[in-house]
Amino acid sequence: MTIRKGMIATALAVALTAGAASADAPVNMTLSGGNPGGLWSLLGAGIDRAAKEANPASVVTYQATGGGFANIALLDRARTDLGIVHDAEVQIALAGDEPFNAPVTNMMAIGYMYNWAPMHFFLRRDIAEEYGITSLADIASSGAALRIGVNRPGNITANVALGMLEAAGATVEVIEGNGGTIVRAGANDQADLLRDGRIDMVTNGVFVLHASFRAIDENNEVVLLTIPDDAAQVANTAFGTTPFVIPGGTYRFQPDDIDTLALGAMLVTHDGADEEAIYTLTAALIEHIDEVRTVHSAMNALDRELFANQAILPFHPGAERALREAGLLQ
Repeated sequence: MTIRKGMIATALAVALTAGAASADAPVNMTLSGGNPGGLWSLLGAGIDRAAKEANPASVVTYQATGGGFANIALLDRARTDLGIVHDAEVQIALAGDEPFNAPVTNMMAIGYMYNWAPMHFFLRRDIAEEYGITSLADIASSGAALRIGVNRPGNITANVALGMLEAAGATVEVIEGNGGTIVRAGANDQADLLRDGRIDMVTNGVFVLHASFRAIDENNEVVLLTIPDDAAQVANTAFGTTPFVIPGGTYRFQPDDIDTLALGAMLVTHDGADEEAIYTLTAALIEHIDEVRTVHSAMNALDRELFANQAILPFHPGAERALREAGLLQ
């Protein structure tokens, strides 16, 4: 072997060894999620476990935040490595709409977590029967003075609920003109308010048969309102949500299927994140996706194909490389 060929062979061996070491190196990242004890904190634990399955020295540290909007703001300033965000929040951030002052342009995708958190609109059964309300489209013309529960400001389901009501003609002005009001409260608080007779209607977007929905269904006589097609289409365009069907018989007074729309959640990073670290984490999540899927029964439908099935953001180069190597991207 000539000296020159020997030098080339040595250089290649060093490069390959360095590449293998980089791929096997542990990751140490922060992940911004949501409230402690909620689903996103469980997802954080599953992501950490998947990383540790690939390399026991890896650490993904979960930090609780106010939710997706807060996580996007942290990513925008590169103050966190990873964030869990709703697809609808991403859509708002890309447009620079409130609560953002300008478009957020540095977000990049790692993978989809779920896309099955449908919007529900529960109305007291006696009011529905008295005023003939079966759909969101009936609210405006009914004249009913409805006290409508909507999630707290900063929670994306509040934006989606108000957007769907408005698309169906039930603007805040119309609701108040009928003598009604919008009551801001979280999911569990809305269930309590409905039970105590302090609101008439619950709106929220979480999993079918979520504990708060079961409490509403078991402790109250309520109907699940249908969604006009045009209102759903307007919301899907505005928020990047997707069609969803709540099967008939899911709740006590819901005999028929309800066509609605669902929010999804994504694992995202920013464009300054280290490519090798993101590649290593993504590869670990693909190989050990069961660690995420088993954190909660609601995550049973997560699989590798869904993980790769998002088109809202560009994939981070490290994530894209891992997804292509796994045959999940063409």
